Amino acid sequence: MSREPDNPCADLERLFHEPNRLAILSNLVGAPDGMTFTQLRDQCQLTDGNLSRHLKTLADAGAVRIDKAFVGAKPCTTVFLTEEGRESFLQYLDALEAVLKKASAAARRKAPAARMGKTAPHPA
Repeated sequence: MSREPDNPCADLERLFHEPNRLAILSNLVGAPDGMTFTQLRDQCQLTDGNLSRHLKTLADAGAVRIDKAFVGAKPCTTVFLTEEGRESFLQYLDALEAVLKKASAAARRKAPAARMGKTAPHPA
């Protein structure tokens, strides 16, 4: 996606911008050995069903890989960030940083009173 110079929002990847998926990816990006479903669920404070739905969306997009295995007699699901997912997520983080910097700079500029919905004081 090519960004318009004055509109860094154009580069925000909708797949990652959803708050729960942002939490999932933020946890996975620091876990090169992946995370178990239970670890992710607990870290992101999601229900099993909600996490499953978001993981399916991310897996369908190629951002994560889900491995299912048995440890002893118990099933264990491990989730990994794919290389494609990592690169896309890093691009998203760069775009989000640009959006936040632009918003922060705009918020710090002193706006004229008329634009702030206030009237300028009248000279006495």
